[in-house]
Amino acid sequence: MRILITGASGKVGQALLASLSNSPFAGAEQVALCHRRGLDRFPDVEIVRGSISDRSVVRCALRGVTHVVHLATCKETPDDAMDVAVKGLFWLLEECRAKPDFEQFVLLGGDAAVGHCFYPREIPITEDQAHRPYPGCYALSKVLEEVMLEQSRLQYGLPGCCLRPPWIMEKDDFRYALSFGDDAFGGPRPKDLVGAEAADRHRRAGAVPVLLDADGTPLKRGFVHLDDVVSAILAALADPAAASGHTFHIAMDEPLDYGEVAAHLAATRGLPAVEVPTGCHSVWLDSSKAKQRLGWRPQVDARSLADRAWDYERAEDDPRIVYYPG
Repeated sequence: MRILITGASGKVGQALLASLSNSPFAGAEQVALCHRRGLDRFPDVEIVRGSISDRSVVRCALRGVTHVVHLATCKETPDDAMDVAVKGLFWLLEECRAKPDFEQFVLLGGDAAVGHCFYPREIPITEDQAHRPYPGCYALSKVLEEVMLEQSRLQYGLPGCCLRPPWIMEKDDFRYALSFGDDAFGGPRPKDLVGAEAADRHRRAGAVPVLLDADGTPLKRGFVHLDDVVSAILAALADPAAASGHTFHIAMDEPLDYGEVAAHLAATRGLPAVEVPTGCHSVWLDSSKAKQRLGWRPQVDARSLADRAWDYERAEDDPRIVYYPG
């Protein structure tokens, strides 16, 4: 078994590499395709450097490979989006389908393909619902990736699956997702919604924003912890027969309720809460299919996500790195 991981130096990639050594795949050869950042802490991983949009680089990285985990992506960067999402994935799929011993292609997609909290929903979103990306090149790229993988399966019988997580959290990410400061992680940024003066006042008070749905109730939104994403990838690699040909939502059992999280932080840490109106819409990403077919179960819920974020203490050699701010 030889596994290629694209985007291996990112958040998910590094966590996956660390987990492989303690998984049933501990004896597998590991190859990482990286464009910029290094992977010095993984001396046993073979590194291939170069752009995924270069077919010769992709062909080199795929030598002897039986499994691919495709994590490489970019956010709202139009200059790079098509090179990575379309051209890069096309070369990967083309090379994989030509390999007679190829076993499994795992694509990490995202709920951007179905618009996450941009559109009103009356029922939970399942994998059968149509693509509905929000405006922007990142969400479009997620749709194109899923379609390309699906067509490779239909046209050529390529074994593969797509894991579709919502917002992925690790370490103290969630604490910064609730920041009123300029250090806010992702969006919508509370500071942009309440104004700089109010945001500074709330930040100094340690307040927690309760983002509100467009209807005025606390917003519910999909989140998932990095550990649970990695366990889903390992499950998809372990059972290609169950995974191949399918898209799976990988999310917490219930969407995170900003009101309930604020109440939990008030009760456990004495933090004040501030309601923040938004134009967003609550969304529920149904992950029943992954549980049924892959035997996957999320281990981190909303409360433990908040507790982990507030309890996390950074060491001096553990700087906060946001690979994709959006």
